[in-house]
Amino acid sequence: MGWFSGVVVYLLIWWVALFAVLPIGTQPNPEGDEQTGWRGVPQRPQLLRKVVITTLVSAILWLAVFALIESDWISFRSGWWAMPDK
Repeated sequence: MGWFSGVVVYLLIWWVALFAVLPIGTQPNPEGDEQTGWRGVPQRPQLLRKVVITTLVSAILWLAVFALIESDWISFRSGWWAMPDK
């Protein structure tokens, strides 16, 4: 995997992990907005903490994906999934 492909894969993993981590630990505002009654905004979103958790989880997942791609365990060049010869 080249450096550009590695960065793209990391960013894709990071965004998916971010959307998985965002709802963890959020509590809706019990009173809600006085005018509309909408309670959708969390009281303490803790975004910095969630970004750090997302970065750590993404790094671990990226290392696993990198190891899988660089190994010969799954290969499209040889083995069962190989492209047929012309």
